[in-house]
Amino acid sequence: MKRPNFVFIVADDLGFADLGCYGGRVAVSPVLDRMAAEGIRFTHGYANSPVCSPTRFALMTARYQYRLRGAAEEPISSRTRSSTTLGLPPAHPTLPSLLKAAGYRTALAGKWHLGYPPAFSPLRSGYDEFFGPMSGGVDYFSHCDNRGAHDLWRGEAEHHEEGYLTDLISRRAVDFIERVAAPGAPPFFLSVHYTAPHWPWETRDDARIAAEVKDNLFHLDGGNIHTYRRMIEHMDEGIGWILDALAAHGVADDTLVVFTSDNGGERFSDNWPLVGGKMDLTEGGIRVPWITRWPARIAAGATSAQLCMTMDWSATMLDAAAVAADAAHPLDGVSLLGVLADPQRTFERPLFWRMNHRGQRAHRSGRWKYLRVDGHDYLFDLDADERERANRAPREPQRLAAMRAGWEAWNATMPPIPVDATVSLGYGAQDMPQR
Repeated sequence: MKRPNFVFIVADDLGFADLGCYGGRVAVSPVLDRMAAEGIRFTHGYANSPVCSPTRFALMTARYQYRLRGAAEEPISSRTRSSTTLGLPPAHPTLPSLLKAAGYRTALAGKWHLGYPPAFSPLRSGYDEFFGPMSGGVDYFSHCDNRGAHDLWRGEAEHHEEGYLTDLISRRAVDFIERVAAPGAPPFFLSVHYTAPHWPWETRDDARIAAEVKDNLFHLDGGNIHTYRRMIEHMDEGIGWILDALAAHGVADDTLVVFTSDNGGERFSDNWPLVGGKMDLTEGGIRVPWITRWPARIAAGATSAQLCMTMDWSATMLDAAAVAADAAHPLDGVSLLGVLADPQRTFERPLFWRMNHRGQRAHRSGRWKYLRVDGHDYLFDLDADERERANRAPREPQRLAAMRAGWEAWNATMPPIPVDATVSLGYGAQDMPQR
Protein backbone atom coordinates (compact mmCIF):
# COMPACT_ATOMS: atom_id res chain seq x y z
CA MET A 1 0.00 0.00 0.00
CA LYS A 2 1.24 3.47 -0.88
CA ARG A 3 2.50 5.39 2.13
CA PRO A 4 0.49 8.58 2.70
CA ASN A 5 1.75 12.09 3.26
CA PHE A 6 0.74 13.82 6.50
CA VAL A 7 -0.18 17.40 7.31
CA PHE A 8 -0.80 17.88 11.04
CA ILE A 9 -2.32 21.32 11.72
CA VAL A 10 -2.60 22.63 15.29
CA ALA A 11 -4.36 25.84 16.31
CA ASP A 12 -3.48 27.58 19.58
CA ASP A 13 -6.17 28.08 22.27
CA LEU A 14 -9.09 27.48 19.89
CA GLY A 15 -12.48 26.99 21.54
CA PHE A 16 -14.60 23.88 20.99
CA ALA A 17 -17.43 25.85 19.31
CA ASP A 18 -15.42 28.51 17.47
CA LEU A 19 -15.68 26.77 14.08
CA GLY A 20 -18.86 26.66 12.04
CA CYS A 21 -18.77 22.87 11.80
CA TYR A 22 -18.78 22.71 15.63
CA GLY A 23 -21.76 25.03 16.05
CA GLY A 24 -20.00 28.38 15.76
CA ARG A 25 -22.33 31.39 15.99
CA VAL A 26 -20.53 33.37 13.26
CA ALA A 27 -19.11 32.11 9.97
CA VAL A 28 -15.32 32.27 10.41
CA SER A 29 -14.07 28.94 9.05
CA PRO A 30 -15.33 28.08 5.53
CA VAL A 31 -12.18 26.10 4.70
CA LEU A 32 -12.23 23.97 7.85
CA ASP A 33 -15.99 23.53 7.53
CA ARG A 34 -15.46 22.22 4.00
CA MET A 35 -12.65 19.97 5.20
CA ALA A 36 -15.02 18.49 7.79
CA ALA A 37 -17.63 17.90 5.08
CA GLU A 38 -15.00 16.12 3.00
CA GLY A 39 -13.82 13.90 5.85
CA ILE A 40 -14.62 13.07 9.47
CA ARG A 41 -15.48 15.36 12.36
CA PHE A 42 -14.87 13.94 15.84
CA THR A 43 -17.26 15.08 18.58
CA HIS A 44 -15.46 13.58 21.60
CA GLY A 45 -11.83 14.34 20.81
CA TYR A 46 -9.51 15.75 23.45
CA ALA A 47 -6.19 17.46 23.93
CA ASN A 48 -3.63 15.70 26.10
CA SER A 49 -3.53 18.78 28.34
CA PRO A 50 -5.47 22.01 28.90
CA VAL A 51 -2.27 24.00 28.31
CA CYS A 52 0.03 24.20 25.33
CA SER A 53 3.53 22.77 25.85
CA PRO A 54 2.41 19.59 27.69
CA THR A 55 0.10 18.73 24.79
CA ARG A 56 2.97 19.26 22.37
CA PHE A 57 5.14 16.76 24.25
CA ALA A 58 2.36 14.19 23.79
CA LEU A 59 1.92 15.04 20.12
CA MET A 60 5.62 14.63 19.44
CA THR A 61 6.13 11.38 21.36
CA ALA A 62 2.72 9.65 21.09
CA ARG A 63 3.08 9.08 24.84
CA TYR A 64 1.62 10.62 27.97
CA GLN A 65 3.50 13.87 28.46
CA TYR A 66 3.91 13.18 32.19
CA ARG A 67 6.77 10.83 31.37
CA LEU A 68 9.06 13.79 30.54
CA ARG A 69 10.27 16.47 32.98
CA GLY A 70 9.72 19.41 30.64
CA ALA A 71 6.02 18.62 30.33
CA ALA A 72 5.54 19.16 34.07
CA GLU A 73 5.83 22.91 33.40
CA GLU A 74 2.36 24.39 32.93
CA PRO A 75 3.53 25.69 30.48
CA ILE A 76 7.24 26.10 29.60
CA SER A 77 8.05 29.79 30.11
CA SER A 78 10.21 32.10 28.00
CA ARG A 79 12.20 32.63 31.22
CA THR A 80 13.74 29.17 30.70
CA ARG A 81 15.73 29.95 27.53
CA SER A 82 18.98 28.75 29.11
CA SER A 83 17.54 25.53 30.59
CA THR A 84 19.07 22.20 29.62
CA THR A 85 16.30 20.17 31.25
CA LEU A 86 13.02 21.88 30.26
CA GLY A 87 12.52 20.66 26.74
CA LEU A 88 12.05 17.63 24.52
CA PRO A 89 15.21 15.48 24.86
CA PRO A 90 16.80 15.02 21.41
CA ALA A 91 17.46 11.36 22.17
CA HIS A 92 13.77 10.62 22.66
CA PRO A 93 12.06 9.11 19.58
CA THR A 94 9.40 11.37 18.09
CA LEU A 95 6.75 11.22 15.41
CA PRO A 96 8.95 13.16 12.94
CA SER A 97 12.15 11.29 13.85
CA LEU A 98 10.52 7.89 13.36
CA LEU A 99 8.98 8.97 10.06
CA LYS A 100 12.25 10.53 8.92
CA ALA A 101 14.10 7.27 9.62
CA ALA A 102 11.53 5.56 7.40
CA GLY A 103 12.23 7.89 4.47
CA TYR A 104 9.82 10.75 5.08
CA ARG A 105 10.84 14.38 4.53
CA THR A 106 9.84 16.38 7.58
CA ALA A 107 9.17 20.04 8.36
CA LEU A 108 7.64 22.20 11.08
CA ALA A 109 6.14 25.55 10.15
CA GLY A 110 5.02 27.33 13.30
CA LYS A 111 5.26 27.12 17.06
CA TRP A 112 7.70 24.73 18.76
CA HIS A 113 7.39 25.44 22.54
CA LEU A 114 9.46 22.42 23.57
CA GLY A 115 12.69 24.05 24.75
CA TYR A 116 15.39 26.31 23.35
CA PRO A 117 18.65 25.81 21.44
CA PRO A 118 21.29 24.69 21.89
CA ALA A 119 19.87 21.97 24.16
CA PHE A 120 16.59 21.54 22.27
CA SER A 121 15.14 22.35 18.86
CA PRO A 122 12.93 20.89 16.12
CA LEU A 123 16.02 19.95 14.09
CA ARG A 124 17.28 17.87 17.02
CA SER A 125 13.95 16.01 17.28
CA GLY A 126 13.38 14.77 13.76
CA TYR A 127 12.52 17.75 11.57
CA ASP A 128 14.57 18.46 8.45
CA GLU A 129 13.31 22.04 8.38
CA PHE A 130 11.91 24.52 10.88
CA PHE A 131 10.43 27.99 10.57
CA GLY A 132 8.68 29.66 13.49
CA PRO A 133 8.94 30.72 17.14
CA MET A 134 10.54 28.58 19.83
CA SER A 135 8.48 30.03 22.72
CA GLY A 136 4.84 29.79 23.68
CA GLY A 137 3.66 33.20 22.51
CA VAL A 138 5.02 35.99 20.31
CA ASP A 139 3.77 39.22 18.82
CA TYR A 140 2.33 38.67 15.32
CA PHE A 141 4.35 41.57 13.85
CA SER A 142 7.53 42.09 15.90
CA HIS A 143 7.90 38.31 16.45
CA CYS A 144 9.19 39.03 19.98
CA ASP A 145 8.28 36.95 23.04
CA ASN A 146 6.83 38.16 26.32
CA ARG A 147 10.28 39.23 27.54
CA GLY A 148 10.96 41.29 24.43
CA ALA A 149 13.41 38.83 22.87
CA HIS A 150 13.18 38.27 19.12
CA ASP A 151 11.81 34.77 18.55
CA LEU A 152 11.49 33.86 14.89
CA TRP A 153 13.82 31.14 13.65
CA ARG A 154 14.78 29.31 10.50
CA GLY A 155 16.45 26.11 11.59
CA GLU A 156 18.53 27.05 14.61
CA ALA A 157 19.35 30.55 13.37
CA GLU A 158 17.33 33.65 14.22
CA HIS A 159 15.44 34.85 11.18
CA HIS A 160 14.10 38.35 10.50
CA GLU A 161 11.21 38.67 8.09
CA GLU A 162 8.44 41.24 7.96
CA GLY A 163 4.88 40.04 7.98
CA TYR A 164 1.88 38.84 9.95
CA LEU A 165 2.95 35.60 11.63
CA THR A 166 -0.12 33.56 10.73
CA ASP A 167 0.45 34.34 7.05
CA LEU A 168 4.19 33.67 7.29
CA ILE A 169 3.49 30.22 8.76
CA SER A 170 0.92 29.42 6.06
CA ARG A 171 3.22 30.54 3.25
CA ARG A 172 6.16 28.58 4.64
CA ALA A 173 3.97 25.45 4.74
CA VAL A 174 2.93 26.03 1.13
CA ASP A 175 6.57 26.56 0.15
CA PHE A 176 7.52 23.18 1.64
CA ILE A 177 4.72 21.43 -0.26
CA GLU A 178 5.71 23.12 -3.50
CA ARG A 179 9.30 21.92 -3.10
CA VAL A 180 8.71 18.30 -2.09
CA ALA A 181 5.24 17.18 -3.20
CA ALA A 182 4.64 15.30 -6.43
CA PRO A 183 3.02 12.00 -7.39
CA GLY A 184 5.63 9.29 -6.97
CA ALA A 185 7.94 11.44 -4.83
CA PRO A 186 9.02 10.27 -1.37
CA PRO A 187 6.32 10.93 1.27
CA PHE A 188 6.41 13.91 3.59
CA PHE A 189 5.29 14.87 7.09
CA LEU A 190 4.43 18.55 7.57
CA SER A 191 3.55 20.03 10.97
CA VAL A 192 1.74 23.37 10.81
CA HIS A 193 1.53 24.80 14.33
CA TYR A 194 -0.20 28.16 14.29
CA THR A 195 0.06 30.64 17.13
CA ALA A 196 -3.48 31.77 16.21
CA PRO A 197 -5.82 32.55 17.82
CA HIS A 198 -3.55 32.94 20.88
CA TRP A 199 -2.96 36.43 22.34
CA PRO A 200 -1.92 39.18 21.62
CA TRP A 201 -5.16 40.13 19.91
CA GLU A 202 -3.90 41.26 16.51
CA THR A 203 -5.39 40.89 13.04
CA ARG A 204 -3.53 41.60 9.82
CA ASP A 205 -4.57 45.24 10.17
CA ASP A 206 -3.28 45.75 13.73
CA ALA A 207 0.47 46.28 13.32
CA ARG A 208 0.20 49.43 15.46
CA ILE A 209 -0.73 47.28 18.48
CA ALA A 210 2.71 45.63 18.55
CA ALA A 211 4.27 48.68 20.19
CA GLU A 212 1.44 48.90 22.73
CA VAL A 213 1.77 45.29 23.97
CA LYS A 214 5.54 44.81 23.74
CA ASP A 215 5.89 44.79 27.55
CA ASN A 216 2.98 42.42 28.19
CA LEU A 217 1.84 40.16 25.37
CA PHE A 218 -1.05 38.86 27.49
CA HIS A 219 -2.79 42.00 26.19
CA LEU A 220 -5.05 42.23 29.22
CA ASP A 221 -6.52 45.60 28.26
CA GLY A 222 -7.38 44.74 24.67
CA GLY A 223 -9.05 42.33 22.31
CA ASN A 224 -12.68 41.40 21.74
CA ILE A 225 -14.66 38.62 20.10
CA HIS A 226 -14.59 40.43 16.74
CA THR A 227 -10.78 40.62 16.62
CA TYR A 228 -10.55 37.04 17.85
CA ARG A 229 -12.86 35.77 15.12
CA ARG A 230 -10.91 37.66 12.48
CA MET A 231 -7.72 35.93 13.70
CA ILE A 232 -9.43 32.58 13.14
CA GLU A 233 -10.43 33.70 9.65
CA HIS A 234 -6.80 34.48 8.80
CA MET A 235 -5.75 31.01 9.95
CA ASP A 236 -8.59 29.37 8.04
CA GLU A 237 -7.61 31.22 4.88
CA GLY A 238 -4.02 30.00 5.25
CA ILE A 239 -5.21 26.42 5.66
CA GLY A 240 -7.02 26.92 2.38
CA TRP A 241 -3.71 27.84 0.74
CA ILE A 242 -2.20 24.63 2.11
CA LEU A 243 -5.05 22.43 0.84
CA ASP A 244 -4.89 24.17 -2.54
CA ALA A 245 -1.16 23.46 -2.74
CA LEU A 246 -1.77 19.76 -2.07
CA ALA A 247 -4.31 19.68 -4.90
CA ALA A 248 -2.13 21.67 -7.30
CA HIS A 249 0.73 19.19 -6.87
CA GLY A 250 -1.46 16.11 -7.27
CA VAL A 251 -1.08 14.75 -3.75
CA ALA A 252 -4.36 15.73 -2.05
CA ASP A 253 -5.92 12.27 -2.33
CA ASP A 254 -2.95 10.54 -0.72
CA THR A 255 -2.45 13.04 2.11
CA LEU A 256 -3.94 12.59 5.57
CA VAL A 257 -4.69 16.09 6.88
CA VAL A 258 -5.54 16.43 10.57
CA PHE A 259 -6.66 19.61 12.33
CA THR A 260 -7.02 20.28 16.05
CA SER A 261 -6.17 22.69 18.89
CA ASP A 262 -3.51 22.26 21.55
CA ASN A 263 -6.06 22.88 24.32
CA GLY A 264 -9.42 24.50 24.95
CA GLY A 265 -10.25 28.13 24.37
CA GLU A 266 -9.10 31.21 26.25
CA ARG A 267 -10.88 34.45 27.21
CA PHE A 268 -12.65 35.26 23.91
CA SER A 269 -13.29 31.68 22.80
CA ASP A 270 -16.65 30.00 22.38
CA ASN A 271 -16.69 26.66 24.18
CA TRP A 272 -20.46 26.16 24.28
CA PRO A 273 -21.95 23.97 25.67
CA LEU A 274 -18.83 23.14 27.67
CA VAL A 275 -17.68 24.79 30.91
CA GLY A 276 -14.17 26.07 31.57
CA GLY A 277 -11.26 26.71 29.24
CA LYS A 278 -7.50 26.76 29.05
CA MET A 279 -5.86 25.43 32.27
CA ASP A 280 -9.05 23.57 33.29
CA LEU A 281 -9.78 19.84 33.21
CA THR A 282 -13.46 20.57 32.84
CA GLU A 283 -14.56 19.82 29.27
CA GLY A 284 -13.98 23.35 27.98
CA GLY A 285 -10.27 23.06 28.72
CA ILE A 286 -9.61 19.74 27.00
CA ARG A 287 -12.33 18.85 24.50
CA VAL A 288 -11.25 20.28 21.16
CA PRO A 289 -12.10 20.07 17.46
CA TRP A 290 -10.64 17.12 15.57
CA ILE A 291 -11.14 17.17 11.79
CA THR A 292 -9.48 14.76 9.39
CA ARG A 293 -9.48 14.41 5.60
CA TRP A 294 -7.88 11.69 3.47
CA PRO A 295 -9.79 11.33 0.17
CA ALA A 296 -8.13 8.05 -0.81
CA ARG A 297 -9.15 6.32 2.41
CA ILE A 298 -11.88 8.32 4.18
CA ALA A 299 -15.49 8.67 3.02
CA ALA A 300 -16.79 12.23 3.08
CA GLY A 301 -19.31 13.71 5.49
CA ALA A 302 -18.89 11.45 8.51
CA THR A 303 -19.04 12.13 12.23
CA SER A 304 -17.42 9.96 14.90
CA ALA A 305 -18.11 9.75 18.63
CA GLN A 306 -14.87 7.85 19.27
CA LEU A 307 -12.99 9.01 22.37
CA CYS A 308 -9.46 10.05 21.46
CA MET A 309 -6.70 12.45 22.48
CA THR A 310 -3.71 14.12 20.86
CA MET A 311 -1.25 11.25 21.18
CA ASP A 312 -3.68 8.88 19.44
CA TRP A 313 -3.35 10.85 16.22
CA SER A 314 0.43 10.60 16.35
CA ALA A 315 0.07 6.84 16.80
CA THR A 316 -2.39 6.80 13.89
CA MET A 317 0.10 8.46 11.55
CA LEU A 318 2.81 5.97 12.49
CA ASP A 319 0.37 3.12 11.87
CA ALA A 320 -0.70 4.54 8.51
CA ALA A 321 2.97 4.79 7.48
CA ALA A 322 3.65 1.22 8.75
CA VAL A 323 6.34 2.61 11.06
CA ALA A 324 6.90 0.79 14.35
CA ALA A 325 7.43 2.53 17.66
CA ASP A 326 10.84 2.48 19.29
CA ALA A 327 11.00 -0.64 21.47
CA ALA A 328 12.37 1.28 24.44
CA HIS A 329 9.57 3.86 24.21
CA PRO A 330 6.25 2.02 23.68
CA LEU A 331 3.37 4.25 22.69
CA ASP A 332 0.55 5.31 24.99
CA GLY A 333 -1.34 6.57 21.96
CA VAL A 334 -3.71 4.19 20.19
CA SER A 335 -4.16 4.07 16.42
CA LEU A 336 -7.48 5.26 15.03
CA LEU A 337 -7.04 3.77 11.55
CA GLY A 338 -9.98 1.43 12.08
CA VAL A 339 -12.22 4.37 12.94
CA LEU A 340 -11.08 6.27 9.85
CA ALA A 341 -12.15 3.28 7.76
CA ASP A 342 -15.50 2.99 9.58
CA PRO A 343 -16.47 6.14 11.52
CA GLN A 344 -19.44 4.38 13.12
CA ARG A 345 -17.09 1.93 14.79
CA THR A 346 -15.98 2.85 18.31
CA PHE A 347 -13.82 1.05 20.84
CA GLU A 348 -13.17 1.39 24.57
CA ARG A 349 -10.63 4.16 25.13
CA PRO A 350 -10.06 5.25 28.76
CA LEU A 351 -8.45 8.69 29.03
CA PHE A 352 -6.52 10.23 31.92
CA TRP A 353 -5.25 13.69 32.82
CA ARG A 354 -3.63 15.45 35.74
CA MET A 355 -2.62 19.05 36.45
CA ASN A 356 -0.40 20.61 39.08
CA HIS A 357 -2.62 23.69 38.80
CA ARG A 358 -5.41 23.42 41.39
CA GLY A 359 -4.57 19.75 42.00
CA GLN A 360 -6.76 18.73 39.07
CA ARG A 361 -7.26 15.19 37.85
CA ALA A 362 -9.68 13.62 35.36
CA HIS A 363 -10.58 10.21 33.98
CA ARG A 364 -13.02 9.63 31.14
CA SER A 365 -14.43 6.15 30.55
CA GLY A 366 -17.31 5.81 28.14
CA ARG A 367 -20.01 8.30 29.04
CA TRP A 368 -18.64 8.86 32.55
CA LYS A 369 -16.06 11.31 33.83
CA TYR A 370 -14.35 11.52 37.20
CA LEU A 371 -12.99 14.98 38.03
CA ARG A 372 -11.12 16.52 40.96
CA VAL A 373 -10.60 20.28 41.32
CA ASP A 374 -9.30 22.00 44.45
CA GLY A 375 -9.72 18.80 46.46
CA HIS A 376 -13.37 18.26 45.47
CA ASP A 377 -14.33 15.05 43.65
CA TYR A 378 -17.10 15.00 41.03
CA LEU A 379 -18.78 12.43 38.81
CA PHE A 380 -20.52 13.40 35.57
CA ASP A 381 -22.57 11.57 32.96
CA LEU A 382 -21.34 13.45 29.90
CA ASP A 383 -23.93 11.94 27.57
CA ALA A 384 -26.63 13.64 29.63
CA ASP A 385 -24.67 16.60 31.00
CA GLU A 386 -21.83 17.98 28.88
CA ARG A 387 -21.73 21.13 31.00
CA GLU A 388 -20.72 19.14 34.07
CA ARG A 389 -23.31 20.78 36.31
CA ALA A 390 -25.11 17.68 37.67
CA ASN A 391 -22.69 15.99 40.07
CA ARG A 392 -23.67 12.33 40.30
CA ALA A 393 -21.13 11.47 43.00
CA PRO A 394 -23.61 11.49 45.93
CA ARG A 395 -26.01 9.20 44.05
CA GLU A 396 -23.41 6.80 42.67
CA PRO A 397 -20.63 6.48 45.26
CA GLN A 398 -19.54 3.07 44.00
CA ARG A 399 -19.00 4.32 40.46
CA LEU A 400 -17.13 7.33 41.83
CA ALA A 401 -14.90 5.07 43.93
CA ALA A 402 -14.20 2.76 40.97
CA MET A 403 -13.25 5.62 38.66
CA ARG A 404 -11.12 7.25 41.35
CA ALA A 405 -9.33 3.92 41.82
CA GLY A 406 -8.84 3.68 38.07
CA TRP A 407 -7.22 7.10 38.01
CA GLU A 408 -5.00 6.22 41.00
CA ALA A 409 -3.88 3.00 39.30
CA TRP A 410 -3.00 4.88 36.11
CA ASN A 411 -1.23 7.65 38.03
CA ALA A 412 0.93 5.08 39.79
CA THR A 413 2.41 4.21 36.37
CA MET A 414 3.52 7.83 35.81
CA PRO A 415 6.41 9.74 37.40
CA PRO A 416 5.25 12.05 40.23
CA ILE A 417 4.90 15.77 39.60
CA PRO A 418 8.33 17.28 40.41
CA VAL A 419 8.36 19.54 43.45
CA ASP A 420 10.03 22.31 41.44
CA ALA A 421 7.49 22.23 38.58
CA THR A 422 5.94 25.64 37.93
CA VAL A 423 2.51 26.93 36.98
CA SER A 424 2.40 30.16 34.96
CA LEU A 425 -1.03 31.74 34.74
CA GLY A 426 -0.24 35.16 33.31
CA TYR A 427 -3.29 36.80 34.81
CA GLY A 428 -5.84 36.32 37.56
CA ALA A 429 -8.97 37.61 39.24
CA GLN A 430 -7.44 41.06 39.64
CA ASP A 431 -7.31 41.34 35.84
CA MET A 432 -10.76 40.02 34.89
CA PRO A 433 -13.67 38.19 36.56
CA GLN A 434 -13.07 34.45 36.57
CA ARG A 435 -15.14 31.92 34.63
